[in-house]
Amino acid sequence: MRQDAVKSILAGFAAGGCAGMAEALNAGCQCVSLDRQALVAALARDPRDGALQAMLAESRPHLFSDSMAFVSARHVRRMAEVIAAIERVVALPAWQDAVLAWAPACARRASRAAGVFLGYDFHLAADGPRLIEINTNAGGGLLNAILGRAQRACCAEVAEAMGSGQGGAADLEARFVAMFRAEWAAERGNAPLRHVAIVDEAPQGQYLLPEFLLFQRLFERHGVAAWICDPSELAHTADGLMLHGQRVDLVYNRLTDFAFDAPASAALRDAWLAGSAVITPHPRAHALYADKRNLVLLSSPDALRGLGADEASIALIQAGVPRTEAVSRDRADDFWARRRGLFFKPASGFGSRGAYRGDKLTRRVFDEIIAGDYIAQAFVPPSERRLSVGGEAVALKMDLRNYVYRGEVQLVTARLY
Repeated sequence: MRQDAVKSILAGFAAGGCAGMAEALNAGCQCVSLDRQALVAALARDPRDGALQAMLAESRPHLFSDSMAFVSARHVRRMAEVIAAIERVVALPAWQDAVLAWAPACARRASRAAGVFLGYDFHLAADGPRLIEINTNAGGGLLNAILGRAQRACCAEVAEAMGSGQGGAADLEARFVAMFRAEWAAERGNAPLRHVAIVDEAPQGQYLLPEFLLFQRLFERHGVAAWICDPSELAHTADGLMLHGQRVDLVYNRLTDFAFDAPASAALRDAWLAGSAVITPHPRAHALYADKRNLVLLSSPDALRGLGADEASIALIQAGVPRTEAVSRDRADDFWARRRGLFFKPASGFGSRGAYRGDKLTRRVFDEIIAGDYIAQAFVPPSERRLSVGGEAVALKMDLRNYVYRGEVQLVTARLY
């Protein structure tokens, strides 16, 4: 996008058309905002980081986008308002009773730890942001903090529109460390936090392994030993949760085995039930926030009233959460007839696994959905960010993730795909 066009759009923003300005920039601004040399410098704070940089360059070249996405301040505020309303509802005893009734038994264990990196994911509809799902082990927070060290405005006008943002990368990293310490203190008071295990299935093969390594470095810089491991490497003993003979104080849980059902998660499950290690996020947090069946309650004003939600919160949630229904065999004909306006997701799934756009469904797949445990959400198409790829304009889909801790939005990021 030429700078004179940017100036014209920003003039519209000054007149109050901030949402339109963001849309126009997403459609037309082709400038590269990622300073790759600055990114290398941001990743070069540890002697081991040369291997990390090589990993990113060789096997994950598209982990960081070359260009930023634009979102209006009005939409950012509305997402925060919807999140705050949902947090008020989740705090209601009646909400917790309702969602824990269909949750795994281990989720009913109470915990004073809230769960780190709660992710509220939104699409931008024509009339504002719509919540697509909530995740309890949302990845990418630290990667985006690092990315913030290497962002540059493509022109002075965009720099002005960017403003002060959400705080520098160093501030975000400090807040993330404080968040983990708060989780620890909620369960252990003033006891020192010495050892953290970052746990995921076969972590060396995970696409977000670079983030695990960055977290390991971050903990170490703050005086906390940190290891990256598979859950099967852990053992639960009379001395607590152990990793190769060393006691684990806190687990940063990146597993998608949310209820610790897999045999490999047995030690974690035992430690969670015994309270012998602080685990964050944990099964109860997933049950309270991230089970897809919860969206059925959230999108029903009558259900929220029955749970004791206030009318202001109900209005915000109704405007921000697409209608969601539990799929049932006795309504198969109805769902099939309306399928083109629906998005089907497994109730206990995550990401896009097992999820289907209704207008792409075959009858065979639909029959499998009806036989399974699915929800159907009113389809909200993602907004777009148009970029030049190989000299051609390509429309990339975009969604927005809000990283939230104890109701506070720490960071808003965009995913382009």
